[in-house]
Amino acid sequence: MKCPYCGHLGDKVVDSRESKEGDAIRRRRECLVCGRRFTSYERIDEIPYMVVKKDGSRERFERQKLIAGMLKACEKRPVSVSALEKVADRVEATLQERPEREISTSEIGQFVMQALKGLDAVAYVRFASVYRNFRDVGEFKKQLEELLKTSE
Repeated sequence: MKCPYCGHLGDKVVDSRESKEGDAIRRRRECLVCGRRFTSYERIDEIPYMVVKKDGSRERFERQKLIAGMLKACEKRPVSVSALEKVADRVEATLQERPEREISTSEIGQFVMQALKGLDAVAYVRFASVYRNFRDVGEFKKQLEELLKTSE
């Protein structure tokens, strides 16, 4: 850390504390050349993860929005919130592993559908019906038939 008074690069940390909000670490430093003290703050540099929508627009990834969608699909179904949080954890982990920090809604939707398929068939069909935007009963029936074939 460069001393703001003399410009020397050597210093020692005299005191270190977490900020009241817990989002930064405050460090009191002492320059090894001039002996003057100064304060530095250490924060995590958060670059938002982005979701690319069907129309090409981008918005910030929101874990709560993902969980809310899954909760809606699992309403009155025997699926625990912790199971849905694990699905959200896996989506976030996938996003964090990507170098481009973006993911399409279709990738998220496919991932969630596969996860729900393993958790609860009814929740899967509910989610798929909204996600795939079924236009008629025939599309819905086709999806149900495919689900029945794989579960037999």
